[in-house]
Amino acid sequence: MRLDTYQTDNFYDEMFESDGRPRARTARLAERLVSLSEGELQRRQTAADLTLLNMGITFSVYGHAAGTEKVWPFDIIPRIVELEEWNRIERGLKQRITALNLFIADCYGAGKILKDKVVPSELLHSAKCFLDPCAGLKPPKGIWCHITGTDLVRDGDGEFYVLEDNLRCPSGVSYVLENREVMKRTFPKLFGGLKILPVEDYPERLLETLQHLAPAGDHPPTCVLLTPGIYNSAYFEHSFLAQRMGIELVEGSDLVVVGDRVCMRTTQGFQPVDVIYRRIDDTFLDPKTFRPDSALGVPGLMDVYRAGKVALANAPGTGISDDKAVYAYVPEIIKYYLGEEAILKNVPTFVCWDEKQCEHVIANIDKLVVKPTNESGGYGILIGPKSTAEERAKCVESIRANPRNFIAQPTLSLSRVPTIVDDHLEGRHVDLRPYILYGKDIYVLPGGLTRVALKKGSLVVNSSQGGGSKDTWVLAGS
Repeated sequence: MRLDTYQTDNFYDEMFESDGRPRARTARLAERLVSLSEGELQRRQTAADLTLLNMGITFSVYGHAAGTEKVWPFDIIPRIVELEEWNRIERGLKQRITALNLFIADCYGAGKILKDKVVPSELLHSAKCFLDPCAGLKPPKGIWCHITGTDLVRDGDGEFYVLEDNLRCPSGVSYVLENREVMKRTFPKLFGGLKILPVEDYPERLLETLQHLAPAGDHPPTCVLLTPGIYNSAYFEHSFLAQRMGIELVEGSDLVVVGDRVCMRTTQGFQPVDVIYRRIDDTFLDPKTFRPDSALGVPGLMDVYRAGKVALANAPGTGISDDKAVYAYVPEIIKYYLGEEAILKNVPTFVCWDEKQCEHVIANIDKLVVKPTNESGGYGILIGPKSTAEERAKCVESIRANPRNFIAQPTLSLSRVPTIVDDHLEGRHVDLRPYILYGKDIYVLPGGLTRVALKKGSLVVNSSQGGGSKDTWVLAGS
C-alpha cells in the first residue's frame, strides 16, 4: 500500500511528521502497511465490519431514520501512544480524579472550597447537577467517582489537554475491549513483535472496584448492573459488562426495598444486593428522593444507601464535576486540595456566567466553540468558524437568555490519524477517552477509546453525530 500520497494538511498527525516521514512510534506500523498487497487493507476493513455485525456490536441513535440499532463504526488503522507519554497521561488522570473526588465530598460536606471562594458558591449551587438531597452523604470508603471517562484532545502543539470530565455514567469502555478483539481477529499480523499494553482485564478490575465498596459482611458481595433498559443508547455496553463481570443485569423493576435492604427479585425469592453499578442518571435513581415520575429507579433506594446497606457506583451527586462551567476551575481545584499544578492542562475556557467573559465570547463568537454546560453527545455545540450568521445570532440569543448555561473555548486544531477512505488513507480528527477506576487503588485503562470524526473536516467525534472509533495502542516497545 502507498503512503507517500498521504497529506498531513498542516495538522498534528499521530502517525506522520509534517514532512511525511513516519514518527518513531509508528515506524513499524507504517512498514507493515506499506508491505500490504493492493486491496488487502480494504479486505481487512470489510472483514472487521462483518465481524462487528456478527458479534452484534451496536449502539443506538435516538430518532435515527434507519432504526434504533447501528453497527459500531470502526476503522482498523490503530492509534499509537508511546509508553513515556502514556505514563504522564496516567499520572495526570490520577491526580485529577483524586482532586475531583475531594471536591465533590467537600461540596456536599463542609464546603470549604466555596467558603474560601476558590469556586464561586453561586456557580456551584446553580448547576443543574448539584443535588440538594446529596448533602451530607458519606459514600463507602469515601469514594464518590468510581468509574470515570475523561476526554482528552491533542492540539496542534502536540500536547494533550483535558476537554471534559465524565463522572456520572461514562460510556464507551466496551468498545475499547471489542475494538481490540476485532483487531486481533481480522488483522493479527499488525501486532507481531510489538509490546502493546493489554486492555482485556478491565471487566475483572471493574468487578474488584465494585466489590471493594460493598458493606462489610460474612458473604461474597452481590453486585448488579442497573440499566434503563433495551432502548438506552448504551444498552449493548450494559449487557456486555454485566456478562463479562458475571453479575446480573437488572432494571429498576427487578429491585425492591425490603426492610433495610435493596433486594433483587429472583425465582427463589428476594436476594439482597450489596453493590449497584448504576447506568441511569442520578435523578432517576429513586422517585421518593429525586424525580417522582421516574419509572427507572427503585423507591426507597436512597434511604438504604444513606444507611450504608448498599453501595452505588458512581455515587449520586458526582455530576457537579461534569458541569462544563465547573470544569473551568479544575486547575484551581487541584491546587487547592493537592497543592500541585495540574499535570494535564485544561483547554482555555471562557465562562459566560462571568459578565466580562460573556461579552468577550459574544464579540468573538465566530472564532470560538460554544458549548452548553450540561449537554452530552455533541449536541448543542456551535463551532464558530463553521457556523452561519443565523446560527451565531441564535446562539448569542441563547447565551444572553441564560449565560450560566454556556462556556466557550478556542477552536482547537485536533490531531489527526490516518483513516481508510475508499482505497486510500486520509487524516481524520480524533480525541481520546481513557477510563479510570477508583477502588482500593486508582487504575487507568491503558489507551482508552479513540473516537474519530469520520466526516472530512469534522471536529465532532461522537458516534451519535457520525463519528467512529479506533483501537488505541500504548506501545511499551518492539
